[in-house]
Amino acid sequence: MTIGPSTRVIKADSEAVAAAARCLAAGGLVAFPTETVYGLGADAQDGIAVARLYDAKGRPAFNPLIAHVPDMAAARGLARFDAAAERLATMLWPGPLTLVLPKAEGRTVADLATAGLDSIAVRVPDHPVAREILTAFGRPVVAPSANRSGHVSPTTAQHVLADLRGRIDLIVDGGATPVGVESTIVSCLAEPVLLRPGGVPRAAIERVLGQSLDDAPLQPDGDEGEAPLAPGQLASHYAPRSALRLDATTVSASEALLAFGPQTPAGSEPVRTLNLSTRGDLIEAAANLFSYLRALDSAGAASIAVMPVPHHGLGEAINDRLRRAAAPRSVT
Repeated sequence: MTIGPSTRVIKADSEAVAAAARCLAAGGLVAFPTETVYGLGADAQDGIAVARLYDAKGRPAFNPLIAHVPDMAAARGLARFDAAAERLATMLWPGPLTLVLPKAEGRTVADLATAGLDSIAVRVPDHPVAREILTAFGRPVVAPSANRSGHVSPTTAQHVLADLRGRIDLIVDGGATPVGVESTIVSCLAEPVLLRPGGVPRAAIERVLGQSLDDAPLQPDGDEGEAPLAPGQLASHYAPRSALRLDATTVSASEALLAFGPQTPAGSEPVRTLNLSTRGDLIEAAANLFSYLRALDSAGAASIAVMPVPHHGLGEAINDRLRRAAAPRSVT
């Protein structure tokens, strides 16, 4: 999908920072340098912008994205820090370290950005251009690597342009990135766990914590080393309490309905209906997916009937997450 008529490339300066902030505020996609690699930024609070980001990258699954903020004060607005997370943030931010933390109270980012989870991945980058853009914009920015999914991560603006020309709005050229590998990811949801090695060595993290760092078990559904960043790593990735009935062509009075498109199934009046997109727009559907699942899960229905969603474009990722939500779950 072409997000805009063309992709502008501008050298990093005060004008470029202001242009990037305006573009993000308008729901656009902006590639900018961090100390690790170039990130593809979107307003983390705008579900449509986040869905466009997935579409531009061609990501095969809705995995949690990292929210980038300019400082610790902004990070506290997104997440809750325990003692271990406090030590890591104090000693290693700004820098190539991402912390996975419990979400702060209230709506902090779009549900699609966290893949519907109750945790959030947060980072304070150590690059002047990135931090100036984040400060000027004033809201968290999700920024996975600025490349097509499965391609090599970009360390120059030219790499970004070669992969994403015509698919994003703006590239801020700040030269080559100094680190060249993605951030280290540590989960602080319980005992600290290493989810992904990266720009901060394990030994540096262990020195700050004063303890060894366990590794998370490898999972089969990772994408570019970024996912999953938090709990929900098994086949039943996001699991409402209500059972899901996929590809529904009828609906009963005891069910809630997750609809797609202008026509709804024949049958009884459901307990509640939410339509991912009455226009059949997959970007709109992706933006609504997790919040609508949560809303229908609280409707008191025996199950949720889910209408068929096309498998092309973002439909592949939507169907992947619906399949995971419908996967059988062990009873404990």
